[in-house]
Amino acid sequence: MRLSFITANSPRFCLALALSLAALVPSVQAQSFEAVRLAPGQEGGRIGLVAIAGTQYRGSDERRTLVVPGIDYQWRNGWFAGVGNGVGYNAARRPDLQYGARLTLDLGRAESRSEVLRGMGDIPIQGELGLFFNRLWGPRLALTSSLRHGSGTQRQGLVLDLGASYGVPLGAQTRLSLGMGAHWANAEHLQDFFGVTPAQSARTGYAVSSPGAGWRNVNLNLGLSHRLDARTSLIGGLSRSALQGAARDSVLTRESATTSAVLALSYAY
Repeated sequence: MRLSFITANSPRFCLALALSLAALVPSVQAQSFEAVRLAPGQEGGRIGLVAIAGTQYRGSDERRTLVVPGIDYQWRNGWFAGVGNGVGYNAARRPDLQYGARLTLDLGRAESRSEVLRGMGDIPIQGELGLFFNRLWGPRLALTSSLRHGSGTQRQGLVLDLGASYGVPLGAQTRLSLGMGAHWANAEHLQDFFGVTPAQSARTGYAVSSPGAGWRNVNLNLGLSHRLDARTSLIGGLSRSALQGAARDSVLTRESATTSAVLALSYAY
């Protein structure tokens, strides 16, 4: 099998990096599966360490910091796997399009994260089935979309992720990325993560609430990457996320708008 590396000075690597910067910095409690980030027509991968500073859960006012490994790989035949993209298949054969199906994980939520969650019970980690569609314009601009089903206690949660990112080179070794995203969820997802059932109300004293489907949150992202050598990059980013609708008004939400940060060391192989 002939291997074509995604090198750090490749325009396609720059596009994948711009997409990664746009999606790396949602808060600690959220998995990084909101967008599929692939380098068009390439085979190879990235490995590194990621430090994330965010909150204990979506809507929390308590801070949380994690250091996690990051590894992703894509094959020329369309298959990909990793902690950022999940496991899936890109069926597109045009360099400006990416679409297909994938498997991801919803990381759930443990009630031990905060006193605010005591009595709410754990939301287990669940596997998700999903579809994705990306439209690319050269190495700078990308529109992304992802549909994921399977989150929550009954595995009925559905989340639609829409995003856009734009990368700007700042010299030969540094790149700035700007991104935005909007995330819609069905009633089952919002009920599990932001609603209160009668049983939960009896344990916590919170009023019963049953949110309907709607927009969950919007976010703005800013990322900066610096190439240390031909394969190694240092990546930093900030994300400002604002809850919307029922998520913003939930009794569990103590801070509706939060800022998260990420610092990552990435090696292309």
